[in-house]
Amino acid sequence: MSKNIFVLDDEPDILELISIHLRKANFRVKTFAEADTFLRALRAECPDLIILDLMLPDADGMDICRHIKNNPKLNSIPIIMLTAKTDETDRILGLELGADDYVTKPFSPRELVARVKAVLRRKTEQGEAKTIKIGDAIVIDPQRFTFEIEGKPIDLTSTEFKILEMLAERKGWVFTREQILNALWGQDKAVIDRTVDVHIKHIRDKLGKHGRFIRNVRGVGYKIEE
Repeated sequence: MSKNIFVLDDEPDILELISIHLRKANFRVKTFAEADTFLRALRAECPDLIILDLMLPDADGMDICRHIKNNPKLNSIPIIMLTAKTDETDRILGLELGADDYVTKPFSPRELVARVKAVLRRKTEQGEAKTIKIGDAIVIDPQRFTFEIEGKPIDLTSTEFKILEMLAERKGWVFTREQILNALWGQDKAVIDRTVDVHIKHIRDKLGKHGRFIRNVRGVGYKIEE
């Protein structure tokens, strides 16, 4: 069955443009011009991915992103931010809230479709590996997309999960920021090195005292060391 995409944007022309190109790529699409209608639909149905405009007349896109990522029933849904803001601070804030990617307006519809495919591909790939353990307390199950500390489930975004899985699969190996970026986004996205640092900080916060397992190798990148 084709993947279902929710798109929230207050500009009808943008909604139509995105819808046309996603449907050409064999996605099912539901478009929303108002945040309230979008949130009601989200309570009734979980899409495979969300394209979220950050500048809405009736809501703050960042608040919607935060709401989704704080909801255990919704937080595994990948989010691509769509924004006219080009300031690096806004992009980093969106990533800190758990968004998986961002596209700035004006954008290429073909590029947006490529970003959607890349994010969904990463999520699919996360279900192919076996259970991974870090120390005695942490268990990562890529097939079920679950992450537990001392038997207690912890919520990670799909990007955070992929980074942690990548580091945990090869404990002791040092991954450069470029290697992490290429593994996650390949040629589908031009990103800044700080993107990785933002995600690592978020992961460490969620790991709590176990965040010490993620080591920063100065000037190089990151590794997991038990």
